[in-house]
Amino acid sequence: MAHPLSKYQNFEQLREQAVALRRGGYSLRQIRDELKIFNNDILNQLVKGEPPPEWTKRPNAKDDLRARARELRLQGWTYDRIEAELGCSRSSVSLWVRDLPRPERRSPSEQAKLAARKRWEHELAIRDTERQETKAAAAREIGGLTDRDLFMAGVALYWAEGSKDKPYDRRENVIFVNSDPGVIELYLAWLDLLGIERERLRFTVMIHETADVIGAEQYWGGLVGADRSAFHKTTLKKHNPKTVRKNVGSDYRGCLAIRVSKGADLYRRIEGWWKGMVAEASARLR
Repeated sequence: MAHPLSKYQNFEQLREQAVALRRGGYSLRQIRDELKIFNNDILNQLVKGEPPPEWTKRPNAKDDLRARARELRLQGWTYDRIEAELGCSRSSVSLWVRDLPRPERRSPSEQAKLAARKRWEHELAIRDTERQETKAAAAREIGGLTDRDLFMAGVALYWAEGSKDKPYDRRENVIFVNSDPGVIELYLAWLDLLGIERERLRFTVMIHETADVIGAEQYWGGLVGADRSAFHKTTLKKHNPKTVRKNVGSDYRGCLAIRVSKGADLYRRIEGWWKGMVAEASARLR
């Protein structure tokens, strides 16, 4: 029986042409049309050993899905759950994970618990989305902040968070302590509005001794835009081995105390402003 190549004269010459075309970026179909070789076996022999051009390589869009399906299967997920999670057909899921061991069969009560937990996770995701949308809408409601808006906010903020005199202990110090960076920024903007020079401010970091003290000092210094000379020695809170600290996250930076030097007159004005605000609020209630 004649070899399939016998009807093609000068095979080596054809191969040279096919290889040249292949190296020139031709696809198999383009080579077939160019050389009029319509036998796939012969066509493949002509370009044997020559890699296809990059543009003909199609990325497998399902590679990531396959990897995720295998990961979920190893976690004990059923075909139904994987299919619903990834939006794939059952046949694809089966093809991807059929070599993996089957998960242990769960009791009906355990399956019910898993289903309930899945529903609850879905509900939490919906709630979180709604929460973020509400916050974003509320932030947009504020609009521009006038000087009077800032003035009133600053007075209320100081009276809620700042140091206050007691009848038995008159000191008239202006000291403000807070751990919220946003609160600190609003307070500083308020002091700027009042014409308090930054040179009159002294800062003290107050933080737990087991936290990242140096990182906290650098963070607060950058936030308020002050160099090290404006900071007093950091106050460290001693660790009590009988208590379990909850403020251990990477965003824990302790508190920042801000003192206004020679602030007696400012303190008296703050107290007066607050009393004026309370009087106006009381009048609205009558």
